[in-house]
Amino acid sequence: MTTTRIWEGDKEWDIYEAAKALQQGKLVAFPTETVYGLGANAYHEEAVLKVFQAKKRPQDNPLIVHIASEKDLDDLVEKPLPPFVQLLIEKFWPGPLTLVLKIKKCTSLVSAVTGGQNTVAVRMPSHPIALALLSAAKIPVAAPSANLSGRPSPTNCLHVLSDLQGRIDGIVDGGETCGIGLESTVLDCSSEQLSILRPGAVTAEQIEAVIHMPVSVFSSSATRNRNDVQVPRAPGMKYRHYAPKAPLDLVKGDVEQLSKKVGEWKQQGKKVGLLAVREFGAQITSADVFIACGENNCLSSYARELYRALRAFDDSPTTVDVIVVQAVEETGIGIAIMNRLSKAASSGFYMATNDSNEHSLHD
Repeated sequence: MTTTRIWEGDKEWDIYEAAKALQQGKLVAFPTETVYGLGANAYHEEAVLKVFQAKKRPQDNPLIVHIASEKDLDDLVEKPLPPFVQLLIEKFWPGPLTLVLKIKKCTSLVSAVTGGQNTVAVRMPSHPIALALLSAAKIPVAAPSANLSGRPSPTNCLHVLSDLQGRIDGIVDGGETCGIGLESTVLDCSSEQLSILRPGAVTAEQIEAVIHMPVSVFSSSATRNRNDVQVPRAPGMKYRHYAPKAPLDLVKGDVEQLSKKVGEWKQQGKKVGLLAVREFGAQITSADVFIACGENNCLSSYARELYRALRAFDDSPTTVDVIVVQAVEETGIGIAIMNRLSKAASSGFYMATNDSNEHSLHD
């Protein structure tokens, strides 16, 4: 059992020590503007393999490489970059956009980072602690979310400890991420057919406005049937993620529809959790546990609080049998929200249908 150390992100010496630990092949979790990442030296094979072991993550699920500056791409990807990629970097970096690019032929990247493919996913986070740590480490850092595989992603240090205490070497504590709350948008730039493999805060419309090229989106409905995704090109394409212990029942509709669904489960003798915007809590009192998530008509607040809310059901003193979840409109960051909820509700979890009271189970 490893002793997991806590470094304070606002202390320069702690950042230096955490960076040194990364250089030495140790596992260090750190905050970004999206979620906490679990960092490993992307040039250190043993360190990268320990990431998969600590998270219990399938090894064909590639990792995102985090860098501190654009010049760090020189050792990772083919140059020169296509003009549209350069435009995206200038507009969105540092920030929550990951670019999948063709890997440099003589790179020192560990093959497990890319899943053995000829592409690598790279991003430059905007969180000041993340940038300070990456700058001090002076290495590319492979960093998936700092949670056990399948669990909701962590947005504070306590979430990381809950999943990974004793499994990793340390955590740089930056408090709540308090930014976007969902993982970065992943854009496949390795061919002329641009595709968002994982939606996030940077939308297809925003990307198209910058590069004046069409961008397709790997939709949330596609993620519900992922058996055809044999070799995922980016994290989150093939396996169930983000799930609390109780099954989810996604419900599109207003207070009346949500209340009706809670009542149906109660009639079956189930203890029911409800995840919905704050304003609905006072109007739906029949649920055994209510966890507020964001504010009505504010998708960004729903996204920012989603993982905290999902984790709260596991921490509640009342264990629920099913969680009724307020679905959102799939527009803007709502596409990313529903992408995450669809994955959390897959693999045998309940998924509400839109036009009947029946529920379908997904393998």
